[in-house]
Amino acid sequence: MWKFTVRRILIMIPQILLLSLLVFLMAQAMPGDALTGQINPDLDPQEMQDRREELGLNDPWYIKYTDWVTGAVQGDLGQSFQFKMPASELIWQRMVNSFWLGVATLIITYLIAIPLGITSGRFNDSLLDSTITGYTYIGFATPIFIFALVMLWIFGYQLGWFPTSGSVAPGTEPGTFNYVMSKINHLLLPAISLGLITTVNTVQYLRSEIIDTKQRDFIITARAKGASESRVYNRHIFRNSLLPIAAFFGFEITGLIGGTVFVERIFGYPGMGDLFIQSILLRDYTVVTSVVLIFGAAAVIGALISDIILSLIDPRIRIK
Repeated sequence: MWKFTVRRILIMIPQILLLSLLVFLMAQAMPGDALTGQINPDLDPQEMQDRREELGLNDPWYIKYTDWVTGAVQGDLGQSFQFKMPASELIWQRMVNSFWLGVATLIITYLIAIPLGITSGRFNDSLLDSTITGYTYIGFATPIFIFALVMLWIFGYQLGWFPTSGSVAPGTEPGTFNYVMSKINHLLLPAISLGLITTVNTVQYLRSEIIDTKQRDFIITARAKGASESRVYNRHIFRNSLLPIAAFFGFEITGLIGGTVFVERIFGYPGMGDLFIQSILLRDYTVVTSVVLIFGAAAVIGALISDIILSLIDPRIRIK
């Protein structure tokens, strides 16, 4: 098992390096630079040139890339020109919020998706199955930003059950019970909104796999031997049906990254998705490249976690 894990980690390293190069080159291709619109246009051109030279904006791309990667490895992602603070410190503040939003969304997703997928697959072609499948079709067809706006309008503004912005109530003292409850209260509506949409993929995958698995020969044999229906489903069908769910875990993380960009912006939730949009609008390229790199690395790591989980469930896939 450890050989398989080490091999996958070694494969992951060049993937992240290639990702960092692509992200950097795309950022360099964007119009303007970090000082665009920030310097008085009446300023002497030589002073403007000296300022860009001082910040290293006139260096060749490969020198800037080398400096950026070297700093990133050491935890230094550069300086945010708009927020006037180190990009790593700024991102860390937002990363904590995004992390808990992602964890809450995944918990909600699997708490809903696994029971629905099992029920839909076990009682396929029934009215209950048609109802669950209809829910998934609606989820597939509904854009996350439209659904989030509707959830915010109903449960935030009309019913007033949840806060409509922020990650904690102003003036709440950190470390107290009220602070924790306020963080959870601000987290719930964005997580539920995102979870109800991301659930549909898992439900469909699990339903299809259960329907396929319960028709296989070893299931028919287990029933012929007198095994109870609950044992057949719990020990045979459900366990074998978990394989695509484990493989899909990495894609769930990737989907969450894209979803949180819209959800955090709509709910005014101060996470990395909201920071990403702000940085693009403000041309803060240092933060933009850093956030995109972290998003991409999270997707690569998610794929690694999926492979490890999949190898634990089914040892046959391990590379010898």
